[in-house]
Amino acid sequence: MSSSPPPEEAPTHWLRRLVPVTLTARLVVVVVLLVAVVGGVVAVATALATKSILVGQRDSTLMDSLRREQHPAVFNGVEVCPIGLTRGPAVPVGQYPGSVVMRAGCAYKVGTSLTELTAAQQRRLVATPADGEPHTVDVPGLGEMRVAATTTVIVGVPLKDVQNTVHNLVLWELVLTATGVLVAGLIGSELVRRTLRPLRVVTQTAQAVTEQHLADGDISIHERVPERYSIPGSEAGDVGAALNTLLDHVDDALGARHRSEQQVRQFVADASHELRTPLSTIHGYAELSRRTPDDAGQLSGAMAKVETEAHRMSGLVEDLLVLARLDAGRPLARDEVDVTRLLLEAVADARVVAPEHQWKLDLPDEPVQVIGDESRLHQVVTNLLNNAGKHTPEGTTVTVSAALADEQTASNRVHDDGPGLPEDLIPHAFERFTRGDHSRTRASGGAGLGLSLVSAIVEAHQGRVELTSTPGDTTFTVLLPRERTRQ
Repeated sequence: MSSSPPPEEAPTHWLRRLVPVTLTARLVVVVVLLVAVVGGVVAVATALATKSILVGQRDSTLMDSLRREQHPAVFNGVEVCPIGLTRGPAVPVGQYPGSVVMRAGCAYKVGTSLTELTAAQQRRLVATPADGEPHTVDVPGLGEMRVAATTTVIVGVPLKDVQNTVHNLVLWELVLTATGVLVAGLIGSELVRRTLRPLRVVTQTAQAVTEQHLADGDISIHERVPERYSIPGSEAGDVGAALNTLLDHVDDALGARHRSEQQVRQFVADASHELRTPLSTIHGYAELSRRTPDDAGQLSGAMAKVETEAHRMSGLVEDLLVLARLDAGRPLARDEVDVTRLLLEAVADARVVAPEHQWKLDLPDEPVQVIGDESRLHQVVTNLLNNAGKHTPEGTTVTVSAALADEQTASNRVHDDGPGLPEDLIPHAFERFTRGDHSRTRASGGAGLGLSLVSAIVEAHQGRVELTSTPGDTTFTVLLPRERTRQ
């Protein structure tokens, strides 16, 4: 089965090739065409108006002549024809030079002298309707004339001077229009170039951005449209401002991508370190147990150590799984939770874990309740208290309080008078694997996931967590909606 050859692409119409490509050229062409069209319309309108006025004046002269010729000179009861008279002026009084008069037995043209009309000219004049109204008639040898006829007389006046006047007017208008088109093209080109300069600057900025090797690791876009070309209010300014906004967003996205990549690398490094240490311990004690199978005391100690490290590794994995579930948007339970009871239980546990600290409670008389996942909210409180216990020296006073920020929001605070967080750490306190020291040691305990879990769980409850820290005054504030909407 043979396949038909693909259809040939239709050639580009030759008219399309004449259309300018650049916006500057198109605008200049539009300006020139507008000037040409307006000039042409004005020229035609002026010529028609001028011709109408001149023809109207000529008609007025024609009608005056017609009225005079309806009362010709009479001698001895006979109409006198001026032709052949040897006395008096060559042009009868009141007759327009170049006009013609025709009546019975008399047909002549008025000039420097009176000349008799030819038979062809007389036939053409006789064909004029005898209604006493002006008509345009093309008389052989005389050109176009305005002719009015009655049953007794025919009078015509020439239009040649009117036509010459209109012709000269049209000629001058064409010259002036052509000059205007030329001037409009030159001035319009310069004005359009200046007007479109902001767009050229925007284009240059965009081209400069395309030359950056963003795929090779560039994390910032420094090119921007200059401020004077990006002021909103004009089309070009709006485009410049929009491009700058877009570049800002892309720049932020690149920065966020870089930070995310760095966090992933740090995450992999920290997770690997956190898992490697207990795995190494388990491997070492397993090897020791294999070598000393008959030493019950040695075997029991090794198994206890293995259990401890396995428990620590399980806690880390569990925290990572919780963060993964929260990142995936897994739904949480929607139960009524008594926050005051959670705080009482958590502080009681903290007093056992860190008895060297001073633990205080500041709770309202009425219980504070929210809608949420009780186990996760308990984890929030526990992590905050563990954070205060591990990262503050002995004797530090930790105050835990609950209150209603307003009718719709519950506020829980954990305050301590310890040394506070380093200033450069505060913006990153809720990021994963963030610790006060970067040596990956456990001197302060934990893998750096506690506060990130707090932030993720609170955000999953449609709340927020805030941190303020100065030496002697560190406060974590958890704000939770009392009634959580479904997502």
